[in-house]
Order: sequence, then structure tokens, then C-alpha cells
Amino acid sequence: MEEFIKIVMLSGRTALELALYVLLPVLVIMMALMKVVEARGILALIARMLQPVLRIFGVPGAGAFAIVQLLFVSFAAPLATLAIMEKDGTSRRRIAATLAMIFTMSQANVVFPLVAVGLNLGVIMLTSLVGGLIAAALTYYLFARSAGDEGCSVEPFVVAADKQRKSTTLNLMIIGGQEAVQVILGAIPILILAIFLVNVLKSTGAIALVETALSPLFAMIGFPAVAVLPLATKYLAGGTAMMGVTLNLLKEGAITTLELNRMAGFLTNPCDLVGVAVLISAGARSASVVRPAIAGAAAGILIRGILHLMLF
Repeated sequence: MEEFIKIVMLSGRTALELALYVLLPVLVIMMALMKVVEARGILALIARMLQPVLRIFGVPGAGAFAIVQLLFVSFAAPLATLAIMEKDGTSRRRIAATLAMIFTMSQANVVFPLVAVGLNLGVIMLTSLVGGLIAAALTYYLFARSAGDEGCSVEPFVVAADKQRKSTTLNLMIIGGQEAVQVILGAIPILILAIFLVNVLKSTGAIALVETALSPLFAMIGFPAVAVLPLATKYLAGGTAMMGVTLNLLKEGAITTLELNRMAGFLTNPCDLVGVAVLISAGARSASVVRPAIAGAAAGILIRGILHLMLF
């Protein structure tokens, strides 16, 4: 019982630190800025420009912002765009496609620290776009067909901008920041539960068993046996935890930069317990399509992984 209580307390502390000191500052700034560009019509303009291309893959025009936020800010940044999609009439089917794309692509908070130790940024960006758009298309046309295409026929950002155009920039930023706080507060319970599960698996030796089971498979595809640790850590504890483990392995010489680039297609994405928990906290409609989104992301991540194995 004492060990159980320790795990509970550790999980709560870790989740609160992640939510309050990592996610909250990023999301407050991003949602404040998003609220301003939405109200001033900038979001509608960019969405209309990219909509013809992105719609082919089932992604609304606003998905362009999610791509930029993920690739250049952090895994939590697209939460601002998803929160807008929740309220603007975007269909659940297109939300699913957007989620699948986000789950597949690389997040900046993991990629840029690893670029400093030899990760190939150009290849990461290329495979992220290819894998993300394929994942979105598979989700929209196959996995999320039953989600339906209900939604408003008017460009959603135009409607929002018309309602908010008279507000001052400061007021808009305050409103966006307040919405970010509400989103993060709603995400804290599921974050605690996700991290608690990871800690339980670690303490019971389940992760060690996974390492033993996967070692032969990794040997077949040219991954070092020690790669089980960052991969298991990534999908159970999140990208930030994986980055810490990987940097330590590189420092010790347990893996090379070539092996890092070969593994990067499977490692650098927010499709893990923590990432999924945070992103679906955008709202009930996002949470309702998480299964088809994860199915599409699994295909996209597999394609990314194969591309990295071929290129390196």
C-alpha cells in the first residue's frame, strides 16, 4: 500500500508539473494569438488559400495552423486549433482526419533538441508531411466514414471573425488565455491517470518484459537492442520522457546518430498516452473520434518509419 501511495503522489506531481509549467504557458500564448488572428480574419484568409489542397486529404483549411504549431512550437500547441474546430462547426469526420495528421507528425519540443545531436531536420519535416497527410486521408476516407460530414457550410472562421471583429486585441488575448486555462484544467485528470498507468507498468516490470519480447524483432530491422527503452518510454510516458532517455543513450554511446535517424520515424510523434490525452481534451467531439484517428495515425507512423529505414 505504501508503494501504491508513492506512485499516486508521484503521478499527480508529474502531471501537475507538465500541465502547469509546460502545457499552460504554451497554450495560453497560442490560444491568445489564435483568437486575435481569428477575429481579424487572418485565419479565414489562410484557411481559404490552403483549403483546396488540404480538403483532398480530409483536413479543413485550419489544419494548416495545426501543422505549423506542431512542427515549430510543441505537441500541445495544436490544441488551440482543435479547440476552435470544436466550436466552429467543423465536422467530426474532418476533426478525426486532423487528429490523425497531428498524431503522425513530429513535434517541435522533441525534434529540435534532438537536431542538436544529429537528427536530420529536413528528412523529419518531409516524412512528417508525407505521413501526416496519408494518415489524414486514410482516416477521412476509410476509418472515420461513419463519423459523418455534418457541419456548417459557411467558412467557420469568417463567422467567428464577424462576431469578434469589434473587440480590442487585448480583450481577445485575455479571452483566448482564459479558454486555454479551462482546457488545461480539464486535461489534468486524464494526464494524472495516463502517467499513473505508466508508473504502474514500470514498477511491476511490464516495461522490462516488453524490452525482452521486442529485442529479436529489433535485431531483424537493424535497431540496437537498447532502442527498446526509448520506444517503450515514448509510447508509455510521452515524447519528452523519450527525448531525455535518448539524449542519455547518445551521450553514453549506446546508440549512434545514424541509428537515431533510423528510429526517428517511429519515435517523433505525439501518438502516445500523454499526447493523446492532452490533444483530445480539446472537447467532446475530438474525444469521440479518437479511435479512427489513432487507426489512421498508426498507418501514417508505419509509413514514416519505413521511409526512415529506407533513407538511412
